[in-house]
Amino acid sequence: MSPIEAHADTAVLATPADVDALAHMLAQAFQNDALTKWITPDEQRRERILPDFFRVFLEISLGYDAVYTNAQRDAALLFLPPGAWHEVERRGVELSQRFAAILGDEVEKMATISGLQAVHHPMGRAHYYVSFAGVDPQHQRHGAMSVLVDALLGRADAEEMACYTEASSAGGTWAALRNGFVEVGVRIDIPGGPTLRPMWREPR
Repeated sequence: MSPIEAHADTAVLATPADVDALAHMLAQAFQNDALTKWITPDEQRRERILPDFFRVFLEISLGYDAVYTNAQRDAALLFLPPGAWHEVERRGVELSQRFAAILGDEVEKMATISGLQAVHHPMGRAHYYVSFAGVDPQHQRHGAMSVLVDALLGRADAEEMACYTEASSAGGTWAALRNGFVEVGVRIDIPGGPTLRPMWREPR
């Protein structure tokens, strides 16, 4: 069996039993990401806290049955279905407290990112929101994420729903463009940090 066949299998919805495995996988996938490095510059501290950081996001999406993964649990796509983003925003105080317990003083940087994202988030039209997508660094470029993205876009298209995300890297932007997203609105410049590119995809 080739590496591509081994990791590019069907997408499945994750369950709470997958949280620990996926949190550690995402922590490894985002260890050197521009956003997480800006929030937590110290490499060892970042490695230590990222599993708990992603555990929060996983639990949020799992509350809506909105995490796609695969049999190997070496890839995950976190999203929110139409209407859920507004519900999560109303949990701001609770979630801020959870992130403060994980990040300490660095929660202020997290708040800066979240605030800018909220200002630029598209309103007035229902859509799926993709928050995070990650693959185990040892299994990247084997097609695993393409399977998960195809599952979500197929679901959105069947429901005639648009999709929205923010790309934080050149690779993420390229992947979004390849899947039919286009840049919309104004780029989100994080003071002293990376730039996020709001991306929108119409249903097909």
